Amino acid sequence: CFFPLQTQGTILPAPNFNPIMDAQLLGGALQGISCEKDVLIDILTQRCNSQRLMIAKAYRDMYGRDLITDLKENLSHHFKEVMVGLMYPPASYDAHELWHALKGVDTEENCLIDILASRSNMEIFQMKEAYLMQYNTDLQQDIDSETSGHFRDTLMNLAQGTRMEGYADPSTAAQDAMILWEACQQKTGEHKNMLQMILCNRSHQQLWMVFQEFQSISGQDIVDAINECYDGYFQELLVAIVLCIRDKPSYFAYRLYNAIHDFGFHNKTIIRILIARSEIDLMNIRQRYKERYGKSLFHDIKHFASGHYESALLAICAGDTEDY
Repeated sequence: CFFPLQTQGTILPAPNFNPIMDAQLLGGALQGISCEKDVLIDILTQRCNSQRLMIAKAYRDMYGRDLITDLKENLSHHFKEVMVGLMYPPASYDAHELWHALKGVDTEENCLIDILASRSNMEIFQMKEAYLMQYNTDLQQDIDSETSGHFRDTLMNLAQGTRMEGYADPSTAAQDAMILWEACQQKTGEHKNMLQMILCNRSHQQLWMVFQEFQSISGQDIVDAINECYDGYFQELLVAIVLCIRDKPSYFAYRLYNAIHDFGFHNKTIIRILIARSEIDLMNIRQRYKERYGKSLFHDIKHFASGHYESALLAICAGDTEDY
């Protein structure tokens, strides 16, 4: 059976919200001789995204200036990335991250994987619109030109946002599982293609059944089978799709743990996941993190980050004292 978990973010709309007062406080904090970073953290991490956008509008009306520009001019390094990242609407933030991942000096495959493997059709549609508006170019064309091989084909498929929704058919689940199993045995181009078509286009409910069938046909978990048969970014992307379908918060907990422990605190990844999931399921991600790794996310961030950057990340993570 398929019970999606009750998801919960760490950032909720602030009660008694007053955008004009917030804009004034931010103006004071940014115009002062030394920028009052604590004020920025107190306001921007404690308002939901739609409230932040209202603050930005009030700020523009009041000072005739753009809040994002002022943040960029007054802040630096990772702290700046956090504060500026909070100011983008979710679809624009995804678009911004994808653009930098595709157009930076090196393509950041893991960023592409994180975003495209985990977003719903609607989120993908909105992200493509934002991408076109912000960069005047088509996301799918950019994926096509900046990536290659079966990795590219799979990303292109995900970026169509055409996954079936809500539909499940037990009779085809066994067929799909057989195709996946053959694809793990034979590994031809055609098999790789079938594999990604199934993983990118079947509904979540359908794939739950397919994964169970796969287990009974092959005696193996689908993730283990993919890891054994494939390698490189193609394999990482396929695994990410499976993990996101099974339990998205677990996937992001795993990605955060990797970013913190295996990559020597990979700031970009940590910032992106905390901001992007803050109003969706960051509370659930924190739970999974603690269950799986024994230490809380709050504890690990505290251990590795410092200064105002640390304070901002912890405020988004919203841990509590027993998390130390």
